[in-house]
Amino acid sequence: MLHKFYPVLPDLNWLERIVPLGVRTVQLRLKETETPEIRRQIAASLELCAKHDCQLIVNDYWREAIDLGADYIHLGQEDLAGADVTAIRAAGLKLGISTHSREELEIALKAEPDYVALGPVYETKLKKMKWAPQGLSRVTEWKPLLPCPLVAIAGITVERAPDVLAAGADSLAVVTDVIAHASPEARVGEWLDVVAAADA
Repeated sequence: MLHKFYPVLPDLNWLERIVPLGVRTVQLRLKETETPEIRRQIAASLELCAKHDCQLIVNDYWREAIDLGADYIHLGQEDLAGADVTAIRAAGLKLGISTHSREELEIALKAEPDYVALGPVYETKLKKMKWAPQGLSRVTEWKPLLPCPLVAIAGITVERAPDVLAAGADSLAVVTDVIAHASPEARVGEWLDVVAAADA
């Protein structure tokens, strides 16, 4: 189940801080980590999320996700090109895919994803992007093209959340607005309030 608030977190330590607060969807996005540590963090994250009724989505590491019993994977375009989508589906995993252009959207849709992520919606400081901000109009434009939920990502804050949801996003993937905040736990509380109001 994909929820409106979808924090993307860099490691298990962050999941241990954020998931118990009431988060229902979270992505583990490990970078530059050795394989044994990748496996350890995915396994521990699965256990943590099961305890707190939270959907864990594993970024990139689809082989480890299959081996360890995860049920959701997220792939960027480069990772998608090198992934065995047939094996991912045969193992029963759901699949989310990143897109930044109409061409990438066409590639993603051929894999019959369970959600499509569109970004950057706003400018982001997280990493240098070759793509210009898409803006809310692109969110609105893409929504009717999809047979699955649309996840908006990049530069999304609590303050911008209502506008992005109104533009048509089903879920908001949030990175820096949580992990770079002076009080991440308090910020998560604000996020949960905003999405609860949107659901009301």
